[in-house]
Amino acid sequence: MIRTERKYIEILRILKEHEGPVGAKRLSELMSERGFILSDRAVQYYLSYLDTMGFTEKVGNHGRILTPIGLEETGNALVDDRIGFIISKLERLAYRNTFDPVTSTGDVAYNLSIVPLESAEKIKTAFDEVVRAGCGFFNSYRMIDQDPRIPHGHVGFITICSISMDGVFQRKGIPVRMAFGGRLEIEKGTPRQFRDLIAYRGTTIDPLELFISSGLTSISAFARTKTGIALANVREVPCAALPQIRETIDLMNACGFVFPVALGNQVFNLPHNPYRLSIVAFSGMNYIANAVEHGIQIKTEIGAGNIAFSKIIDMN
Repeated sequence: MIRTERKYIEILRILKEHEGPVGAKRLSELMSERGFILSDRAVQYYLSYLDTMGFTEKVGNHGRILTPIGLEETGNALVDDRIGFIISKLERLAYRNTFDPVTSTGDVAYNLSIVPLESAEKIKTAFDEVVRAGCGFFNSYRMIDQDPRIPHGHVGFITICSISMDGVFQRKGIPVRMAFGGRLEIEKGTPRQFRDLIAYRGTTIDPLELFISSGLTSISAFARTKTGIALANVREVPCAALPQIRETIDLMNACGFVFPVALGNQVFNLPHNPYRLSIVAFSGMNYIANAVEHGIQIKTEIGAGNIAFSKIIDMN
């Protein structure tokens, strides 16, 4: 029964993550990616039940969408099951990352932001501030408009997700653990300390998304004065891998990646660990945080998928 209930909840989650209707065939594919192997017919059975409960509704022949009741149910159901869901999703993207910093080829993980078309120039201005301030995980972004996920009258912006770093390390045989997301205090260009930290494995929401929605960043001020609060992630890696880590960082920096902010056994106000190194890196979500600070209406899917690196650096 628990397994069955989780299938219902997973279907609701998928529908929540998509802008428009999703059909049974596509739901079957997405469910298999999450470890639930269901035929199209089985998905139809589950959808029929969800329709009866009032959680979903059919939109012609296009598929299902969530009802307001379904949206509320998705937020409330199986909270304990959702703990660690964010990190699991990011780890899946890291595993699919094929980027090779030696050749600058392969796929990287990305975030997809969608804004009204009339806000496109404002978004560019906000994103360019982050590039100049050097507090984005990667030093450029990509604007797109030809994508089925982008509604009419809107435009999309792709930024590289910092989980791409984890994928590169893993492919080189370096164990890496995404430990925390936090708010990093910077004074006159010098990072000082973390104001707040949230562990990725103990949360039901992305920590950086929480900080942004709560208005707890000051990226714009940092871009102007070099003093402010930016978003950063903390990875943990074995000390024994330090030579490989430094080599990998140098290769990725040459490709346009901007990290680390700090590297060591004890950095800022993080606990000392004699066996593991902490890698602190600015988050790609600083782009989105700055846009929100500028009052721009923006919707972002964190870890939206994997994309060829060449499509990111092919600037508009």
